[in-house]
Order: sequence, then structure tokens, then C-alpha cells
Amino acid sequence: MRPEPLDLSDDATAAAVHRVGLRAYRVESELIGHDIPALHESVAEVRAKPLRWLGCRADGVPVAFVAWTDTDGVDIDRLCVDPDWFRRGLGSALVTELLARTEGDVTVSTGADNLPAITLYERAGFARTGTVEPVPGLLVATFALKRG
Repeated sequence: MRPEPLDLSDDATAAAVHRVGLRAYRVESELIGHDIPALHESVAEVRAKPLRWLGCRADGVPVAFVAWTDTDGVDIDRLCVDPDWFRRGLGSALVTELLARTEGDVTVSTGADNLPAITLYERAGFARTGTVEPVPGLLVATFALKRG
């Protein structure tokens, strides 16, 4: 399953991305023991974000995606895999493809107790840069990948 660009102006794609995000963020929320703001986003709010999107599809429907900005370096905003598709390498494939399509340093963050995501980023060469608490009780691990 090769990552490909996603067009969220397409209603079916946007709805599928939203659904995958909600399912993935519920799992992360349980892992880190805290509510995640993205669990409360609507399809319209997701579409309105100034992000670039890559996804993996099964039977034409997105089952995993990565979204980022690249205005001043690359910042991965979100990486989500539908729980039914966990442990199949989709997250790694998406990060690898994103790195192949972009230039410059890359930053990303995830719940500090989200061990699967932390392992994925560290295996991809990211180094942990710290831990922040954007809202009381929510610890977020930050990572950077220095390139060129």
C-alpha cells in the first residue's frame, strides 16, 4: 500500500480522514490517559487546516494518513492509522514518503506516553527534544529530525 496525496476537497476523502483520525485519537487518548483536542474537530475544521496530506488507501478508502505544514521546515501536524490497520507498517511508510517528498528539518510531537508513536519516530531518526504540557495534565513529547 503506497502512500499517495489526499485531496480533502473530496467529500468522501475528507469524511474518511476524519473517521480514521477519530478512531486513532481515541486509542491515543486511552494510551496517554488524557483527552485529545483533535477528538473534537469536525470534518469542516479538519478541511480548513492549511495542511498537506498523504494517505494509504484500502479499496479506495483512506485507512491511514499524515498531514504537515512546510512553511519554515516541516512540521508533522498529525499521523493517524485506523486501529484495524495497526502494526502493518503504514505509519512508517507514511513518514518515509513524507521525508522523501520534503526538504529541511522536521518536527513532530505526540503524547509522552504514546510508546508506539515514539518508537516509530525514533526508528525514523528523530531525536527527542523535550516534553511540554500544553494543557494541565497533558504531557507531549517533542521530536526533531535535522536534515541538510
